[in-house]
Amino acid sequence: MLSGQEKAILGFSHIILIIASAACVIPFVILIMASVTGEETLIRDGYQLFPKVFSLDAYQYLYHQGTSIIRAYGITVFTTAVGTFLSLLITLLIAYPLSMRYLPGKGIVMFLLVFSMLFNGGLVPTYIMYTQYFHLKNTIWSYIIPGKLLGAFNVLLIRSYLISSLPGEMIEAGRIDGAGEYAILFRIVVPISTPILATIGLLNGLGFWNDWYNGLIYITNDALYSLQVLLNAILTNVQYLANNEMGQRMNIRLPSASIRMAIAAIAVVPILMIYPFFQKYFVKSITMGAIKG
Repeated sequence: MLSGQEKAILGFSHIILIIASAACVIPFVILIMASVTGEETLIRDGYQLFPKVFSLDAYQYLYHQGTSIIRAYGITVFTTAVGTFLSLLITLLIAYPLSMRYLPGKGIVMFLLVFSMLFNGGLVPTYIMYTQYFHLKNTIWSYIIPGKLLGAFNVLLIRSYLISSLPGEMIEAGRIDGAGEYAILFRIVVPISTPILATIGLLNGLGFWNDWYNGLIYITNDALYSLQVLLNAILTNVQYLANNEMGQRMNIRLPSASIRMAIAAIAVVPILMIYPFFQKYFVKSITMGAIKG
């Protein structure tokens, strides 16, 4: 039975959590509402929770770009899925040996990882290397490999997690039973590491999904545009047509403000739908970290 003071503290905590949740949800609601608000109303009255004038002009404009958007969605889904899988696999294959107490050359590998977090070769040498030597320009792999396939920080995170959460007795028991290193990795290490792998996988997936920088640098063929690159190009074209002198003479009125919101909605809604399935892994990682601490 809770005392009066405990009930007051619990109620106050609920109020704070409700306010914090609303602060996270309301911006997305405003985003969706602005995308279905009339252009003139949006410019005159600003962003509102309940639009005075309902309009689907922005989505109608994007609908005419339907073929390009569907193709861009496919490219983005492919690069996100394949890139996240490869990134997790490579990161785990590096982090697991580094979590072992005795590993020849461990210090050198750790130095190289930390060094790569502090210094890089620069934009121009990197561009020359990927385009002239690896020939990644105008290929779908240019969304995956340059700068995104491996993160030294993620390696250190998984390594620390394995050191603190993976019992050495389980590894020894697996070896006694005749399991090889790959069997130990995928049958023992991976199931234990599911929370940290899911957490890093979601963060990597967000990075691949939202990436437009690689497309801006390495992609010039519009048939290979990812969702973010295509939406950026659409937004640029809308702004050009809205501000161009010819467009003004022809009285072209494009819903540029609401199109920005519609573009943002198209890009963010899939992530919002996927996130709840990974939330439990975030909670589990935080809880395990608290217990270990």
